Amino acid sequence: MAFQQPFFNPRVPFTGCIQGALHEGKTITVTGRVLPGAQRFHVNLQCGSRGNPDIALHFNPRYDGFLDVVICNTMQHSKWGSEEREYPAPMTRGANFTLMFLVNRDSYSMIVNGAHFMEYLHRLSFSRVDTISVDGGVEVQSIAFSNPAVTSPPPQPGYLGQTHCGQRNRNRSRQSKTGPKSPPQWCNTTQAFSAAGFIQAPPPYTAQPPYTPQPSFVVPYKNIMAGGLYPGRNITIQGVVNHNADKFCVNLRFNSGVALHFNPRFNENVVVRNSLLKEQWGPEERTGGMPFYRGQPFTVTIMCDTQCYRVIVNGAQMFSYNHRHFLFQQIDILEVEGDVSLSTVLV
Repeated sequence: MAFQQPFFNPRVPFTGCIQGALHEGKTITVTGRVLPGAQRFHVNLQCGSRGNPDIALHFNPRYDGFLDVVICNTMQHSKWGSEEREYPAPMTRGANFTLMFLVNRDSYSMIVNGAHFMEYLHRLSFSRVDTISVDGGVEVQSIAFSNPAVTSPPPQPGYLGQTHCGQRNRNRSRQSKTGPKSPPQWCNTTQAFSAAGFIQAPPPYTAQPPYTPQPSFVVPYKNIMAGGLYPGRNITIQGVVNHNADKFCVNLRFNSGVALHFNPRFNENVVVRNSLLKEQWGPEERTGGMPFYRGQPFTVTIMCDTQCYRVIVNGAQMFSYNHRHFLFQQIDILEVEGDVSLSTVLV
């Protein structure tokens, strides 16, 4: 599926096209700031842009009452349905926010600043939604899209896919102290959700994902991320930690270094974060706990924010890591190495 470039710094009110419409597993991420004097603003996922289109999801934070509230609704044939209200609104006046819409089979998941906020059951078919609009007391920095697709059958070493995966003769960059050093798998553009789709754990997000994914990717794994990183872009990885795991890592690389090295180490019971800049490792960050377990499935989402990476594990934000390499578009390689099996990769 074609990669859609994000909208950067659009003027509000804004209306833009969603290329390819919505489908299960797709995400839309809006980053911005609520204006200090805002009364309300809204983000609409709607069916067209002309006249008075149907609105599948109206996401409407309001600040003009006794309590800040988010109201969600659907408009069909120019008539609003029953409102769904959530208190309090998670984005506050004058504050920056990251708002992600995840399209599930039965609902939209709304994730604000890395934490699950609410679910909204579909009232209109999401396949009709081809437009996003924003209006009100808000300024928008970016609107970004992730387009998953169903993967091909599990590739084997040396397997050459048609448009998905294949081996390329490239010198492998030096990095991580993890895993066997077999030839990596390379993938073009978006490598996507498996049939299981994105699993969002229910509140309070302490449980592991309720399924056991089947391995579909060769580890060590590499993926070229078309367009590099930018605020609002998300990377989601699903898999299972090996039963005898020592460590594994996820690397966000650029040509001459590693912008983010995310490294769970089971013998030390810690997740190490670091960067490799100018051929030198920086100071390690080790706080935040250990949310991974040997033999257990996991879902990791790395959200690129303006100031940091937010890392969400099984639905709960566990880590933030301030940027040390700020030329985001140079960061265009994803690596996964070590003692894991992968079932899903979405970039």
